Amino acid sequence: MHAPAVTLPGREQAQRRTHASRIALPWQLAAVIFAATSVIVGLIWDISWHMTIGRDTFWTPAHLAIYTGGAVAGLASGYEVLRRSFFSPGQAADGVTIWRLFRGPLGGWLCIWGAVAMLTSAPFDDWWHAAYGLDVKIISPPHAILALGFITILGGALIMAVAEQGREADRAEADGASAGIAPWIVAYAGGLVLGMLSIFTTEYHPRELMHRGIFYAVSSLVFPFALVAASRSTRLRYGATATALVYTVVMCVQAWLLPLFEGSPKLGPIRTAVTHMVSLDFPLLLLAPALCIDLVMPRLRARNLWVQATALGGLFLIVHVATQWPFANFLVSDASRNWFFNTDNIPYMMPPNWMRPMRQFAEESTAQAVRAFGLAALLAVLSARTGLAWGNWLRSVRR
Repeated sequence: MHAPAVTLPGREQAQRRTHASRIALPWQLAAVIFAATSVIVGLIWDISWHMTIGRDTFWTPAHLAIYTGGAVAGLASGYEVLRRSFFSPGQAADGVTIWRLFRGPLGGWLCIWGAVAMLTSAPFDDWWHAAYGLDVKIISPPHAILALGFITILGGALIMAVAEQGREADRAEADGASAGIAPWIVAYAGGLVLGMLSIFTTEYHPRELMHRGIFYAVSSLVFPFALVAASRSTRLRYGATATALVYTVVMCVQAWLLPLFEGSPKLGPIRTAVTHMVSLDFPLLLLAPALCIDLVMPRLRARNLWVQATALGGLFLIVHVATQWPFANFLVSDASRNWFFNTDNIPYMMPPNWMRPMRQFAEESTAQAVRAFGLAALLAVLSARTGLAWGNWLRSVRR
């Protein structure tokens, strides 16, 4: 008979530590991911607040969520910079040095700068509304500064996540352990970035424009970049799909939850009766092109980068049009008027005879459509090429 195997206590403890390290995250990364989530939640909430209630005070709950995210990201990253600079000089090689004195992770520096931009925009935005009233566009001058802060914080969170992913991969290669949780955090952060891009381009992505070329031109400008970069940067097999899934879940949850809360306009002119919070639109069908990018990407790795970009950009545009165009027909029909698709999300300042309440598409001539789709094809290739470069660089980040 064979004697039963005996696990030495020291070896067992080492195995437990290895397992714990695979599922644990550095607290600074966890704090920054929380901050990025708070920023996105606050931004969506703020836009809904404007579409439902109007801007009655600076101290709305949505604004508090936004600036809480900025403060958490800035303070957590600032603490890490001070710790590495003055209390842990041995970690200098793991960070970026500024002014030969302060050392910190690259993503942390971005979060600090983003927090400064956000906090700078706050009094500017308050003055702007006092002077000019309600915004007619999402990107006003103070909102542009705020948007820069948003993007910088989300970019910092993404860079911190990919740096941890790289270090995790190095540790796994050294001790033979399996991959940890960091690739999933990269996909989550990438999904938040994708959501941010969709929000900033929402004025060009309403369902009434889904049969116009400008809709697909703007999509081709921003989404191939994010999806291709996600597929290349994360170590998940289906990185772009996971990223698009995060975006889809976030946008679905806001579309389902916000209308559950009562709300009514407090700022004129009131052109449409609103009794509950107005949500953003149902998410775009980005899961389909994301999955196709993940499936095709491995077969193109040996090709020239421009060949890859042409194939991936063209693939995105074809799949996006093939899925979103017919889906738009459903979204403007009465069949979509339910809690799931929530196409009764009409802002209070929108008149009843506008295209959205009347469930109509904006029209364009054949010549305009040809020019717009030609531009979309070009932008898709350029966007995919930029995404390849960005994704390759992200995958190499270790600090």
